[in-house]
Amino acid sequence: MSAEGDRPAQLEPSDLGTKEYWDHLYTSELRNHAADPSDIGTVWFDDSDAEAKVVDFLSDLASSSSSSPSSSPDAPSKQTASLLDLGCGNASLLFALRAAGWTGRARGVDYSPQSIALARQLAEWDVVAGPLDALLDGAQARGWDLVLDKGTFDAVSLSDERDAHGRRRPCEAYRDRVVRLVRPGGLFVVTSCNWTEPELVEWFAGRDDEGDRHQLGFAVAGRVQYRTFSFGGVKGQTISTVGFRKL
Repeated sequence: MSAEGDRPAQLEPSDLGTKEYWDHLYTSELRNHAADPSDIGTVWFDDSDAEAKVVDFLSDLASSSSSSPSSSPDAPSKQTASLLDLGCGNASLLFALRAAGWTGRARGVDYSPQSIALARQLAEWDVVAGPLDALLDGAQARGWDLVLDKGTFDAVSLSDERDAHGRRRPCEAYRDRVVRLVRPGGLFVVTSCNWTEPELVEWFAGRDDEGDRHQLGFAVAGRVQYRTFSFGGVKGQTISTVGFRKL
């Protein structure tokens, strides 16, 4: 079987893969926030407590690096690790990391200006087509220590955008952009409700078109355990979070 055939099938396009959908959503959330300042908007995957679990996952990695002299030199430090949230929405994940003691440089980007207005402190940047140089500058010229995705890959996967050859390859295009944003040895942590753990691994740490498992740029570094359920004798989770280390 070819490497292309080993990959998960592309998802069918959906409105959730369009910029217009997210602009409309965050316009509504801006109105709600104006009417009630305590309403911060949607916290994605809140029913699975994903945000807290991702924060705990990263904090555990940081704790192991500070408590063990034999830990990986690439383990993140709460004091110095740079944080980039792709598709930050209202920036709730970055705020949660700040509250948990992560004090390094943090930046959230989103292609919906309405979501940035809601976050009130972050930069608008198109995760699909924005210039990478805008994020790879200064101290982050070689990439970021931690790049976070909580639902953005899901939305990108539902896009009907085509490449210059007319092919619909949103997942491959997104992966190729993300790997350039992570510094060598850094981490990319992705949370998804559309893809299973094995599918995320195939997209970000599987084989390339030539069958080479190392050319995609990532290796699995860990996972988050969520509540499981059984259906038809098969166990599963409603969402998946996988951490990948940049090779």
